[in-house]
Amino acid sequence: MNAAALACAPSGTSWDGIDWIAAQRRVRGLQARIVKAVQDGRHNKARALQWLLTHSFSGKALAAKRVSENKGKNTPGVDKVTWNTPRAKLGAIASLKRRGYSPLPLRRVLIPKKNGKTRPLGIPAMKCRAMQALHLLALEPIAETTADPNSYGFRPERSTADAAAQCFGVLSRKANAEWVLEGDIQGCFDNISHDWLIANIPMDKAILQKWLKAGFVYQRKLFPSHAGTPQGGIISPVLANMTLDGSKRCWRRGFPMQSGQLEKCRWCVMQMTSLSLAVRKSGWRMKSGRPWLNFWQSVD
Repeated sequence: MNAAALACAPSGTSWDGIDWIAAQRRVRGLQARIVKAVQDGRHNKARALQWLLTHSFSGKALAAKRVSENKGKNTPGVDKVTWNTPRAKLGAIASLKRRGYSPLPLRRVLIPKKNGKTRPLGIPAMKCRAMQALHLLALEPIAETTADPNSYGFRPERSTADAAAQCFGVLSRKANAEWVLEGDIQGCFDNISHDWLIANIPMDKAILQKWLKAGFVYQRKLFPSHAGTPQGGIISPVLANMTLDGSKRCWRRGFPMQSGQLEKCRWCVMQMTSLSLAVRKSGWRMKSGRPWLNFWQSVD
């Protein structure tokens, strides 16, 4: 099927008349082909398939459906627009075009944390959410194909039960690790390098750059965004996961151990903003204070 046929909606289509099972099947078929292309090292083919998916009617329809029927469907962005009617949802599908797309800044809200501090949350406009959901359909197959095997945070078909099972496997026997080291990446979402994301994330670079540079509005003032990916964006967890992928290799290269100690260290769990290592009692000390994100983005 050519690109024009994929992008066109059937004549006389209504929101309630869309065959969602068929749309899901078409998108899954393209995603499977993307995975196969990545596994075969055919990256140009994978990019071409991503382009087909992000320009397809089925992909746009599923993206609009996701953002208009989830828990945040009644939460507007800075334009105060929501898609609450079938007509608005159908119009949203037609509006998801690359040409002329200019994202609106995010609406910044502060979410209270248990420790009394606040977490900044960026709420995109509905169209920006849908565009992120659309490009996520094309990016996630690559992210899942290249992801670290012991990464569990914000991964499809993975849960805390899977992480617990991995912990049990590396901690349950006498010969296994006896200590667990846990670390937290302060401001993980807020400090990811824009330049690194644009250079390394396999998606439409122009669209990604527009999202990263959209800025945010807080108390009726517009602020630029120089680093980070906003908490609240649909695609942000995948971008953060892809940034964290490869951190095990950075541990090995950045913090060399004494002879024989390297084999006593086993990578156990890698979540979104916290990392855990299972090590032997005769383990090693980490003496570097270099910020995590700057460190592994510079050496990976």
